[in-house]
Amino acid sequence: MASFDDLVRAAHELRSRMPRAVVGISGFGGAGKSTLARRLVEAVPGAVRLRGDDFIVPSRAGERSPDWAMVDRVRLRAEVLEPFRAGSPGGFRRYDWATSELLPSEPLPDAGLLVVDAVGILHPDLDGLIDLGVWIDVDLDTATARGKSRDRAAGDDHDRLWDGVWVPNDRDFAARFRPRERADLRYDESA
Repeated sequence: MASFDDLVRAAHELRSRMPRAVVGISGFGGAGKSTLARRLVEAVPGAVRLRGDDFIVPSRAGERSPDWAMVDRVRLRAEVLEPFRAGSPGGFRRYDWATSELLPSEPLPDAGLLVVDAVGILHPDLDGLIDLGVWIDVDLDTATARGKSRDRAAGDDHDRLWDGVWVPNDRDFAARFRPRERADLRYDESA
């Protein structure tokens, strides 16, 4: 199990040998992906974060799928990961949760380290494009309870989505694609 200090060291090591590197942080919904990504960006100079929530397929945003099909890995790959790693200029479109539409294109961030946090990114569709895959090692029940609590505190009642879509998607994805085992590091917040 890796601690936060281990993760920061690994990110610095990547930066020392690559002009541009990608860290992919994944875990079950509610595991703490966004929190960890924000902490990592604060700790590593030249790092920027892109939210996985910006890469949603609008028509699949609330659908059940065994492979987290609502995460637009094709768009993430083509608009962000490939051009970023190549050092090419490019643009990407964020998903707007308020309108359920994609926003106009914006330029890729200029950075040496790109941190992407999302469910469903430790997947064969993105093989070779994530230089350091991190799995937040929080069990599904704990992550779900945290996610529901976070949403309620924000005034969002997503319990039906959690129970009917997101938890089954997480369970199926983990069984089929084994993201915990695919990760380069398994992060333990208590370490």
